[in-house]
Amino acid sequence: MVIEIGHFAVVIALVLSVLGIVSSLIGVRTRNIDWVRMGRIAITLIFGLLAIGMASLVYSFLVRDFSVQYVAATSNSKLPLFYTIAAVWGGHEGSLLLWVFILSAFSTIAVWLHWRTQPVIMPYLIGMECLIIFGFLCLIVFLSSPFERLIPAPIDGQDLNPLLQDPAMVMHPPMLYLGYVGFSIPFSFAMAALFSGRLGEEWIKVTQRWTVFAWMCLTTGILMGGYWAYYELGWGGYWGWDPVENASFMPWLVGTAFLHSVMVQEKRKMFKVWNLFLIIVTFSLSLIGTFLVRSGVLTSVHTFATDPDRGLYILIFVATIIGLAFGTLMIRANKLTSQVEMDSMVSRESVFLFNNLFFLVAAATVFLGTLYPLMIETWQGAKVTVGPPYYNAVFMPIALGLLFLMGVGPYIPWRKASLANLKKTFLVPAIVGVGSITALFLLGIRSAFALAGAFVVGFAGTAIIVDFGKISAIYSRRDHINYLQGFLSAFKNNQRRYAGMVTHIGVLVLVVGIIASTVYQTEKVVSMRVGDEFLIDEYRIKLLKIHEVEGVNWTAQEGVFRVFRGDQLITELRPQKRMYPVSQTTTTESAIHAINMGHIFLTMPEVSPDGVAVARGVINPLILLVWGGGGIMGLGVLLNIFRPRKQGE
Repeated sequence: MVIEIGHFAVVIALVLSVLGIVSSLIGVRTRNIDWVRMGRIAITLIFGLLAIGMASLVYSFLVRDFSVQYVAATSNSKLPLFYTIAAVWGGHEGSLLLWVFILSAFSTIAVWLHWRTQPVIMPYLIGMECLIIFGFLCLIVFLSSPFERLIPAPIDGQDLNPLLQDPAMVMHPPMLYLGYVGFSIPFSFAMAALFSGRLGEEWIKVTQRWTVFAWMCLTTGILMGGYWAYYELGWGGYWGWDPVENASFMPWLVGTAFLHSVMVQEKRKMFKVWNLFLIIVTFSLSLIGTFLVRSGVLTSVHTFATDPDRGLYILIFVATIIGLAFGTLMIRANKLTSQVEMDSMVSRESVFLFNNLFFLVAAATVFLGTLYPLMIETWQGAKVTVGPPYYNAVFMPIALGLLFLMGVGPYIPWRKASLANLKKTFLVPAIVGVGSITALFLLGIRSAFALAGAFVVGFAGTAIIVDFGKISAIYSRRDHINYLQGFLSAFKNNQRRYAGMVTHIGVLVLVVGIIASTVYQTEKVVSMRVGDEFLIDEYRIKLLKIHEVEGVNWTAQEGVFRVFRGDQLITELRPQKRMYPVSQTTTTESAIHAINMGHIFLTMPEVSPDGVAVARGVINPLILLVWGGGGIMGLGVLLNIFRPRKQGE
């Protein structure tokens, strides 16, 4: 009965989404605030009803109600409680319900938060959010319902994909959804601005924190997914340019461009059409990512649905939203002409423009590499793959260009920069960048990628440090205080700027980790028996024993390896080869030891009946900087979100 209550609540939410659309349209046409209030009530009730739907599904999982088809398909009685709850979004139907639930929560918060400050565009905002909710609820109610009964009910369920039975994967999808759905708010505000004709900077200021929050969540989700792939899939890497990884990376790239571009509109009232274009593309790519993952057109451990009807519906829905958005933008384009022209190509405005173009080219590169194999298979019936060599050759130079611009953009003057100003600002960073290349070259490093990375990291990092120092010194002299107090005073009065600097520092730290762990990774695969050992770099790894271990819902063969540097014992690693009896699925569980900001990474992918184990050892230097840099980026974003609110935000 509980699952039927949830189903009924979702159906009523679908009806209310229609009411929200209609009442908003009537409110716009009649300018009657009561109709707009009705839309606000509708969107609030939708959130409450979808909460009931989610709660009923969670309850069905907790009580192991295998008469619910979705529960039976994604869990079983031996599944630990933690993963039983995560199984709610471990399949296609539940993940869509979670998506639209988060969407309704964000919509409700946005409507109530901005009700008094944005009365003119509020009906458009409500109508747009209700339209998106309506599209997803139609998919859930008619094609992808998690509330269907299974008669007769099985005694036990199947299982959650063992690869998803991991803490990182428990949090990874919700974080991605928070990012995807979070971009719906600035998208809807942009559409409201287009519909209402209020095409100034107001919608930019109102959505700045929403955009930063969505970007932070998407970044966190991507990094968590990378960490999961790193230690769960057993190949020793964190990014394989998997098509579904790319599906989340593309909106991140364009969303990052949008975050930078809006600063030009705020400061110089330029890029009005461009910013609307960027946020439309960002949210469109979020929807396209949903299509790629949920339609079954891609093969990946991340994908769920394989029903062509679902895929066709999602494609039509995505095309409708994109068509509506770009159609409205084209109609309004003549009213978006900027009154301010770019004074010089050597200015902060032009650097931000090039920054945006680089991000869009990067996104287009990933988009082409992701969809090209699908197009070839559709048109010619042939299977082709686009792997890391393509992305490394095409994407990496673009990424280095972006890093260089990151060191230039925030510090070059607005309007026009003189040669003397450029020399004063960038001479020291350029010297440090060249010095970084020289130092690495003298240390024997010859990789062009590593040397180019050293230059841009040295250049951009020094530019940030020099700017920190300049601003702090200004406040120190002005207020007659010491340098540390000047820094704190500067931070207090320029928190958004400093938050951006912290985020950029995090990016540079992450890049150092990526370069070191990619270019200088060492790998060795050997077959060995108990008592054998092998050398990898400066470490000696010895197999002591192989024994059976058992978990709640799995059994495993576990290898006990000791790691030595010379004669000194460093650590003991215990990689496993697991078997999940319910689904008859095997997984390779890695064992990792952190040392010198890097990892000793060990897996045991095979064990033969006669006791011969295949051991795979990987040394990943400085890999901890990848996630450490991500943490610093997150700190910068939080400093931005929780800075003191200014008028109009």
